[in-house]
Amino acid sequence: MLNQRSFRSPHCATGRVSSSGSNSRPQLPHSSESMFLWAGRKATDGRSEHRSIYQNIREYDVLDRKKTETALRAGEDRAILLGLSMVVLSVMMYFVLGITILRAYSDRVWTDKTSCTVVNSTIVCDVSCSYSCGAECRRSSRYPCLQVFVSLNSSGKVVRLLHDEETQDGDPECFYIPKCHKDYAATHAVVQNISERLRSQRTVTCFVDPTDRTDSAILTQIYGRVAVFHSLFWPTCTLIGGTIIIAMVKLTQYLSIMCERVSRAKR
Repeated sequence: MLNQRSFRSPHCATGRVSSSGSNSRPQLPHSSESMFLWAGRKATDGRSEHRSIYQNIREYDVLDRKKTETALRAGEDRAILLGLSMVVLSVMMYFVLGITILRAYSDRVWTDKTSCTVVNSTIVCDVSCSYSCGAECRRSSRYPCLQVFVSLNSSGKVVRLLHDEETQDGDPECFYIPKCHKDYAATHAVVQNISERLRSQRTVTCFVDPTDRTDSAILTQIYGRVAVFHSLFWPTCTLIGGTIIIAMVKLTQYLSIMCERVSRAKR
């Protein structure tokens, strides 16, 4: 009996050990599984955090790009508006100058340039005029009338000399029409100085009518080739500048669209 008990006791002991071993073995997978889940959650949390950071950076880039595109569009709109304004201004300048200067240039009479010899230069009389003294205020005054006669060296004909084309429309009897002022003495001194200078020069360059329809010559041309050149040069420059601005903006827009298409195709 003792031997049997002693023989059984090891089995019981071994059975307990095995039972305890069998009970302890299932707990290991639970701990490893919990560690795996914790590691997986940590990895997914890291990935989601990385994705959120990437999304924030991407959203910031998109917003920055939109702001840049908005600023560029505003600048392009202003540049196009400037170009259109320059084109419209040049057309208006062409219209106005075409009516005034070009028409006067085409209707001019004194076209031939020649040399003239001063025959007589004297103040003959006073001419009444009026000047402005304020709002709805006009006062009368007078200015001296200077008559100048010259001899054409090309033909020997004696004609009346005028200052410019506008003198013929104002007072064809006088060489120069000064601005009407209150101080007659100052105006008289100016006209007297002009008369003395003409006498001292004796020979001057003048412009005459080649058809001899007028018996007068002019000293200076208002509507000459220089005036026509300036009246056409500056509107042309304005028109070309406005056209270049519009063309450059359109070219920039086209190149930006092509670059965006190429970048999308590469993606």
